[in-house]
Amino acid sequence: QVQLVESGGGLVQAGGSLRLSCAASGIIFRINNMGWYRQAPGKQRELVASVISGGTTNYADSVKGRFTISRDNAKNTVYLEMNSLKPEDTAVYYCHANVWSRGALGLEVWGQGTLVTVSS
Repeated sequence: QVQLVESGGGLVQAGGSLRLSCAASGIIFRINNMGWYRQAPGKQRELVASVISGGTTNYADSVKGRFTISRDNAKNTVYLEMNSLKPEDTAVYYCHANVWSRGALGLEVWGQGTLVTVSS
């Protein structure tokens, strides 16, 4: 019913920047919150940043001051601007949304993931 399509991953040198995008489509009455998680090889998936419908944001300590999450409600899209990237930011980044859809007040939806590789 709801799909998330991510874009913007790639290879960048340390200190560089990347911008990830995630667009939601399908039967959507309201997106309650959207966010980005990441999973590095051999590690658990962790929250990077999230934004609720009212605009309040939350960041992992490791990315505060470097990453910025933003949301375009009209386009059902969330962005992650990543600056001053470090090799330890290398991971598969997953978009996540909690959506009010048909038959579900809080449907949890995940994107397919996009790889971000930061070289030293």
